[in-house]
Amino acid sequence: MSADRHHLKRFAWLSIAAALATIAIKSLAWWLTGSVGLLSDALESLVNLAGAVFALIMLGIAALPPDEHHDYGHSKAEYFASGMEGLLIVGAALAIGVTAVQRLLDPHPLEQVGLGLVVSAGASLINLVVARVLLRAGREHRSITLEADGKHLMTDVWTSAGVMVGVGAVALTGWQLLDPVLALLVAANILWTGYKLLHTSALGLMDGVIPLEERQRVLDVLARYEAQGFQFHALLTRQAAGRRFISVHVLVPGDWTVTRGHQLVEEIEGEIRTVLLGSTVFTHLEALDDPASFNDQQLDR
Repeated sequence: MSADRHHLKRFAWLSIAAALATIAIKSLAWWLTGSVGLLSDALESLVNLAGAVFALIMLGIAALPPDEHHDYGHSKAEYFASGMEGLLIVGAALAIGVTAVQRLLDPHPLEQVGLGLVVSAGASLINLVVARVLLRAGREHRSITLEADGKHLMTDVWTSAGVMVGVGAVALTGWQLLDPVLALLVAANILWTGYKLLHTSALGLMDGVIPLEERQRVLDVLARYEAQGFQFHALLTRQAAGRRFISVHVLVPGDWTVTRGHQLVEEIEGEIRTVLLGSTVFTHLEALDDPASFNDQQLDR
């Protein structure tokens, strides 16, 4: 297991611990009040737990070094984690929706609202702290798994806030239907989050290009060399979770020696890896004065 990714598993353990704590706390809040909105909140924490466990497994696989069957390593395993979490979120949204509709048809009064809201607020505070830790770690280590988990927890925080407002409004107005109506809105919000995670995972598995801002960093490096008279084409990029793959053709005068050309591409590759950490860079050296150099710019050349 590669040392630079192995330590990311501790963030998954943190997420698991937070999910277990919030499941217990939110279930207590639901038991105290009987609110279907708080029940929906507790159900989402079950999804958090399942997603965190799967993330732990996938982070372990993603950190494995290249082997005879995976020359480029296992980093794409992280997309399975975010995709699975997306599916779990969609399932939770459907379950919440069914429960909310049942409560709309058969309303029940809420009990011990004040105590239930205090308990739920404690769970939300735990999620807020852990979400911020996961989001920061995900950006720092370029881990889509940690970012997905962090975004899901942050959505849970806003969802919980909406539920608590709704439950409080029911207590003040006595309108019992407000609780299941709010639960349906929660379900819609969770469903949207699940869709976005599934969409991001699909893009990664389909070898989507690196973000435009990162591509621009590569173009800026190449532009400095173009100012010296060199040319480039066939720039291709893709990303696999925390790893970026970049390939480009470098055109130099035809009378250059192999050694001189090699020194140039080594310099270019080094600069790209410096401005875009976690990148694997491939260069192909071609002659400026050879017409064949301009006939192989497509993927299937």
